[in-house]
Amino acid sequence: MLKKLETIRETLINSKTLLCNATLDAHNWKTFQPHLENFIFAMPVKDVEIKPFNFTAATQKEGLAIPAQVNYVAKGANLYDHGYELDGSSSVVVGYLGMTHLWEKIRVQGGAYGAFAQFDDTTGVFTFLSYRDPNVDNTIASYDSSAAFLKGLDASRLNDNELKKSIISAIGDLDSYQLPDAKGYTSMMRYITGRTDEIRQKYRDQVLSTNGEDFLAFGEVLEKVAQSDAVVVVGAQSALEGSKVKLKVTKVA
Repeated sequence: MLKKLETIRETLINSKTLLCNATLDAHNWKTFQPHLENFIFAMPVKDVEIKPFNFTAATQKEGLAIPAQVNYVAKGANLYDHGYELDGSSSVVVGYLGMTHLWEKIRVQGGAYGAFAQFDDTTGVFTFLSYRDPNVDNTIASYDSSAAFLKGLDASRLNDNELKKSIISAIGDLDSYQLPDAKGYTSMMRYITGRTDEIRQKYRDQVLSTNGEDFLAFGEVLEKVAQSDAVVVVGAQSALEGSKVKLKVTKVA
């Protein structure tokens, strides 16, 4: 165990792979900078070969059995692997999907404590999630029907008022209030991901111009998620073993 921990330390502590993020005012930076530099220069300097991380989608549906009477159901896929190109309208559509279809099917009708969808536009990973959920199969079926729900929206179901509310909600997430530490972290993440002001403005413009066609387009890409085997359910062993989804069940607690 000690050897493994020392290997981890030797791998991670390297000034050549270090990124420091400091959030403070200009006056205090002059005082803090030499201390930070001394800290960095005291670290080992080792040559490394940095390789990109390759995400491999799940090849089987997995169930993790815990002593509980409710379940936590997740299903997802990488949209970029299926040809989706990032558009700011995704923030509007995903938010609308969570407040309507998923809320009605999984929370109201299914009795789960909550359900939502999230899209990481940096990695391309889209995920459906439910928590404190009495169901498994019905929840996954609701996930899989999300594509048809979005593609079936018409003018009578997606009126201007609903669309405006969804756009305002998405903009609110983009412009949420941040304390100094959050501002510093956001700045670092934009640096790491290369998210320039121009890219951010383009994304914002796409959010503001979201229309019915964007809902249809996102519905088409969600059809790929319905075909995904990336399913993980944490919950009661009886519920996992009784599921028709054919989960590989492992008892973890």
